[in-house]
Amino acid sequence: MSLKLPQGGSPGWRGKLHEIIFEADTPAGKAFDIALIWSVVLSVTTVVLESVSSIRASYADALHVVEWIFTILFTVEYLLRLLSVHRPWAYATSFFGLVDLMAVIPTYVSVLVPGSQYLLSIRILRLLRIFRIFKLTEYLSEASVIRAALLASRRKISVFLFAVLTVIVVIGSAMYVVEGEEHGFSDIPTSIYWAIVTMTTVGYGDISPQTALGKVLASIVMIMGYSILAVPTGIVTVEMNQASRRGVTTKACPACSAEGHDLDAAYCKYCGAPL
Repeated sequence: MSLKLPQGGSPGWRGKLHEIIFEADTPAGKAFDIALIWSVVLSVTTVVLESVSSIRASYADALHVVEWIFTILFTVEYLLRLLSVHRPWAYATSFFGLVDLMAVIPTYVSVLVPGSQYLLSIRILRLLRIFRIFKLTEYLSEASVIRAALLASRRKISVFLFAVLTVIVVIGSAMYVVEGEEHGFSDIPTSIYWAIVTMTTVGYGDISPQTALGKVLASIVMIMGYSILAVPTGIVTVEMNQASRRGVTTKACPACSAEGHDLDAAYCKYCGAPL
């Protein structure tokens, strides 16, 4: 796969590095990503094993060394990713950029704050790259559809959640007045907690209405819960139908490393650099 840089012409060392690290179309790129996936799996396994007291007691030193080895490798890889793109800040602030950074920070922080190394399990998020590695374009396309649908419906869902929050506050306040402290509704925040648990159909049962009016109100909240849960589903479904009409490519932007571009895209839709 040839890499087109903003300056034009054949790619230099940065372009070659970008092909290996960010692209999975070449043998070298695929080999790099497969090695990365195995490294992530092994590093997460190390963190999980270290959390088991019996294993930690016997192999604490060995696990600690392995943990630092993976951390150094991932640190070098993160720096190479920054070097391979023309806009390092755009990559550093992207989703995968933040995940890659969080994959190495806990080990360094653990020097000052013991125990924080267990946050390294966040490395498991890097396995999301497997969709690009094995050229599972259909899965990448579906993931892009979901992402686009969620972004397109965020305002509608935000307005809906604000309306639900308002209803919950009103219902919680009403239940506090109806039931009172003698029936477990000791204050309005507790009543709001009950309203949330009831409306989401969770129903822990730690608090329940005792009066006839309270039971009627609870029944209304339960029925409302089923209808409320269906609203955001419908909003996202409509947006997914619209987003599914567009396909995506696995090509990564050489400037900001962004992915998920349309099949016919000639420029990055995030930074405008040529693809």
